[in-house]
Amino acid sequence: MDRIPILKFGDCLLITIQVDMHDQLALTLQEDLTAQIAKHASRGVLIDISSLEIVDSFIGRMLANIAAMSRILDAQTVLTGMQPAVAITLVELGMSLPGIKTALNVERGMDLLQEFIYREPESEDLHGSEG
Repeated sequence: MDRIPILKFGDCLLITIQVDMHDQLALTLQEDLTAQIAKHASRGVLIDISSLEIVDSFIGRMLANIAAMSRILDAQTVLTGMQPAVAITLVELGMSLPGIKTALNVERGMDLLQEFIYREPESEDLHGSEG
């Protein structure tokens, strides 16, 4: 498989990884995903990894990079379906996956993205306070 399919679902993009990730496939996914976020002005990215049994440090970093690039493009990332062995491996490797929210399954992950996308923006004091 040369590419992982990226499906548009409303304001979000849905990716289900059904094959073992190798380094080149992860790099291609990163490029394809950022192009799709920009093309559709997507606000959320859901990545389902329930079929992955092994995640090495490179794939872990790629997931973190995807989340960082998504944030720069104004989209949040939710990772779903993580197997317990994958979670243990990531912790043992010292990887915290900053910027990635997690959910047990795709349904909960999509609910989490919808909460983020449609919540009211917090009011900010744009002028600052002088003391």
